[in-house]
Amino acid sequence: MKIYDLNLLVALDALLATGSVTAAAERVHLSTPAMSHALARIREVFGDAILVRAGRQLVPTPRALALAEPVRQLLAQARALQSPGEGPGGLAQVRRHFVVRAPEGMAVVYGAALSQALAQEMPLASLQFLAESHSDPAALREGRVDLDVGVFRSRDPEVEWQELSQQPLVGAARAGHPLLAKPLTPARLAAVRHVGVTLRPGEPSTLDDALAVLGLARLVALQVPSAFAALIAASRSELVACVPERVARGMSPSLKLEVFALPLPLQSDTTRMAWHPRYSADAAHRWLRECLLKVLDDPLIKGPAVKPARQRR
Repeated sequence: MKIYDLNLLVALDALLATGSVTAAAERVHLSTPAMSHALARIREVFGDAILVRAGRQLVPTPRALALAEPVRQLLAQARALQSPGEGPGGLAQVRRHFVVRAPEGMAVVYGAALSQALAQEMPLASLQFLAESHSDPAALREGRVDLDVGVFRSRDPEVEWQELSQQPLVGAARAGHPLLAKPLTPARLAAVRHVGVTLRPGEPSTLDDALAVLGLARLVALQVPSAFAALIAASRSELVACVPERVARGMSPSLKLEVFALPLPLQSDTTRMAWHPRYSADAAHRWLRECLLKVLDDPLIKGPAVKPARQRR
């Protein structure tokens, strides 16, 4: 094999991940002609076409498919050499940009605390939150995301994960909402207008399923992409939000919301954080995972307790 530099592997990784010269160029901040030149060099080095045209698309050759994971691992190891987090200086010398994909409310409630902890332990590192997405399942595998946080009813068997919490649904409504003036029943809960959180494709609504068993159905007058957005909508209207307890408790004081238990037996959702095995032994990544667990357990951040369903104001 001919000599090649690490930048050639970066280009190969982008090409295999996107299947497009233009998209790969955008991903690694090169011009399209420069990426075309890199592809030509890659073909020469590996003695393989790597990507071949099939109609209007480029598809990988068998050789390219075999290279994909080893190339990702080599690049991850190279990045780790730049900021090992061990030895002289330890984590204080780590230069790293961590990307965490999580429900929107997590960044609002816990982002500042995580950033502060990061500044103390890894002052040269930075943290970015991405909104929860259902359209990019390969982000962990391809290294675009360091941690993925959410309710995963199905997951990639390749990734590792750890349970963060059991998340029961609770209700939230503006202070003085008529729903809270009398003891709460399933019928009264179903009778009000709701703001709903869009679920992942194919996922059932535990609340709607529980109401259906009783012959009840709620009117979801507004659909929003996150629990945080649902809480904001509830604080500015007569809508009622039913969201995970942790986010509701964290946001209710600033939004002046009443948080209450739902009058239905609902199965709690399990919130997990997931990561690719390439980072399992990485000292900086391990610190980030441990720090997230500590921040989520901080009683000063969790917010006030949830009122019983029959609590009167």
